[in-house]
This record gives sequence, C-alpha cells and structure tokens, in this order.
Amino acid sequence: MSHPEFPNLHVPHWHRPHRGEHRWPVTFVVSVVIILQFTLPKSLSLGIQPEICITEAILTIIIFAIDPGRIGAHRKSTWWTGVALTGVMTTSNIASAVQLVQRLIDGTIKSPTNLLAFGGSIWLTNIVVFSLWYWEFDRGGPGARAEAIDPFPDFLFPQMTNPEYSPATWTPTYFDYLFTSYTNASAFSPTDVMPLTRWAKMLMMLQSAISLITVGLVIARAVNILH
Repeated sequence: MSHPEFPNLHVPHWHRPHRGEHRWPVTFVVSVVIILQFTLPKSLSLGIQPEICITEAILTIIIFAIDPGRIGAHRKSTWWTGVALTGVMTTSNIASAVQLVQRLIDGTIKSPTNLLAFGGSIWLTNIVVFSLWYWEFDRGGPGARAEAIDPFPDFLFPQMTNPEYSPATWTPTYFDYLFTSYTNASAFSPTDVMPLTRWAKMLMMLQSAISLITVGLVIARAVNILH
C-alpha cells in the first residue's frame, strides 16, 4: 500500500510516470540505417532497394512530424507507424542477409573488403532493427512507459534490481535497448539485460541466430579468400 499523500512512494523508480525521452536519437539512428541499406548493391537486396528506402524515409518523416519532441504519451498512430517502419527495415535486412549467405556459398563476392563491408552493414542494421523492436514493445513502447501503463517489464535492466546504483529518475531509453541489442548480437546471448517474456526471448533468439550466421560465414569466407 502506498502512502495517501505520496502515491508513488512504493512504486519502483523505473515505473513512475515521467516526461518521456526525446525522439531525435531514434530518428538519427534510423536515418543512418536507411543510408546503409541504400548503399548495398542490388545483388544483396530485394531488387527494389530504392523504393524500400524511400518508404522507410517517408515513415520516419511521418513519425517525426506527428511526435517530434519528447515521447510523453502513448499514441497508437505513432506506435503503429513505428512498428510498420521496423517491420519494413527488418524484412529488407533479412532479405539482404539471405542474399549475402547465397553469395558466400556460390563464391560470387571475391573481394574481402567488399565482403567485410557488406557483412558489417547488414550486421549493424541487424542491431538497430532489433533494438527498435525491443524499444517499441517493452511495456507497450516509449509512450506507455512514460505514462507507466504496464507494471510488468519485458526486459529486466540492472538498475531495476539494484536501484542504489542509479538515480531516482532513471528509466530505460532507446540507448539502453540499443546497447542490449549490440551485446546480444556480439555475444549471441543476453548479457546484463534479461528477457522476461516469451516474445522478448524469441526476438533475442532470432537476432542471435541472424548475427551468428552472418558473422560466422563472413569471417570464414574472408579468411578463405585471404589464404
């Protein structure tokens, strides 16, 4: 029971309503990924890469136009547009990863420099798109987290279990999900952030599998070419 004069006294610090995080860091990271996808050759895309990148750019502009400042409330229109954007980016990147694996198998890519550049681009995009999935779905998304709608987290951050090591105003922002995605793609398993729900575990498994296949085959092929 919370104190009647202080209703948030016994509420975890990460679950209290707050102003919300800024939109621009996410917009910047998404813009970088769109550029990376646009620079991939046609042989590593669905064949309509310019159209896909234009679609991603339009969705990004729409989201930023609707909610350019702090994400302080859950707006279904913005959230669904963000999910659509992440879905398009994910589909495009998975298709590129499949094409890359095919080119590695048939030996089409001869240059180790191009191989590492293309593989690195797909790997970085993989990190960003899954960080967006984590960010958009954890406790209902950034707006829902700002309003403290869902009390049950999908990801358990260290600051949640050890509040003495974080300020009283701490709450996860996009960078925390980006870091989680990076460590999962690098270690092929969760590190300091634990998935609690089934969807979170499934997404992390899928990301690890894509990263493992991409990195493993790219490194193996690059070493083979150099020798």
